[in-house]
Amino acid sequence: MAALFDHVGFDLAYYTVPAAFVLLFAPHMYAVQLAGKNHDLTIRGKMVDNVVQDEGVPKKVRQRIIRAEAATANGLETIGLYAAAVVAAKVAGVETGAINSLAVAYLASRAVYNYLYVIAQDDAGRASYRSVAWCVGIGIVFTLFIKAGNAGNAPRP
Repeated sequence: MAALFDHVGFDLAYYTVPAAFVLLFAPHMYAVQLAGKNHDLTIRGKMVDNVVQDEGVPKKVRQRIIRAEAATANGLETIGLYAAAVVAAKVAGVETGAINSLAVAYLASRAVYNYLYVIAQDDAGRASYRSVAWCVGIGIVFTLFIKAGNAGNAPRP
């Protein structure tokens, strides 16, 4: 295991891509756990319909399941852009520390986004906080691309 991490100046960025995938998948796993018998592995995507039709599921739980699935979908929509930004920054030669910091901040923004969307948004007044967390994450992705562009356009000795 040590050989996987055996180099000078630990480079974290590429490891954050699978970590981001795990993070985007976490709300789905939470929804599956909440859905219980309404989750059917044989019919993908049917869980939300089953939960909505099951009058025995409390409204708060039903809404959390729906929001958890939406959070997962949002993560799937943005992870490709994030992964491309990490690769662009690495290939362009952006300083490792800067990429690492932005990558960790991205993971934090996604964790906060998931929490705000799935749990904290039981109070609808917190919906704008979720949007802020999403904007922070996308801002980090843009920053990675801009740093990559700047590094690629820097004069070479």
